[in-house]
Amino acid sequence: MKLTRILFAFALIFSAALLASSCGQQQAANPASEANQKTTTHEQDEAAIRSLDAEWVKAVAAKDANNSASFYDQHGTLMAPGAKVATGTDEIRKTWAAMMSAPGFALTFSPNTIHVSQSGDMAYELGTFELTTSDKKGKPQTMKANYVVVWGKQADGSWKALVDAPTTTQ
Repeated sequence: MKLTRILFAFALIFSAALLASSCGQQQAANPASEANQKTTTHEQDEAAIRSLDAEWVKAVAAKDANNSASFYDQHGTLMAPGAKVATGTDEIRKTWAAMMSAPGFALTFSPNTIHVSQSGDMAYELGTFELTTSDKKGKPQTMKANYVVVWGKQADGSWKALVDAPTTTQ
């Protein structure tokens, strides 16, 4: 319950930050042309993030902790269910390795919504995931829930996860 409140608070704060950054943009000399260009860029950014998600799902299915951790910014944060908050590439890799070593581990996820900020340097993704592990008797236990990933555009134009926060509720 506490994690749910923290995630909800984080989502509210991030939404407010996105709104504030959107409101602070100056009007362009040709608003229609700039709007079309931003729409195209935002569509390309969304497609790039969806492509990264598809690659990330494959890395997780292969139980490749190193590759799974490569989708995060070097200072990124993973808030995995039942694990301590992992910040930085090494901690994130270790958290993925621990999750992947759980008996019966299987994880899939898929974005429902990707929203790129007006400035184009940040985005958030809302989606669903399905996590399966085996209990002590070897019986598969599956959790279906939601997640939010906050993405940041890197200097080279690529996208990296800044915060990955699965929830434990549907």
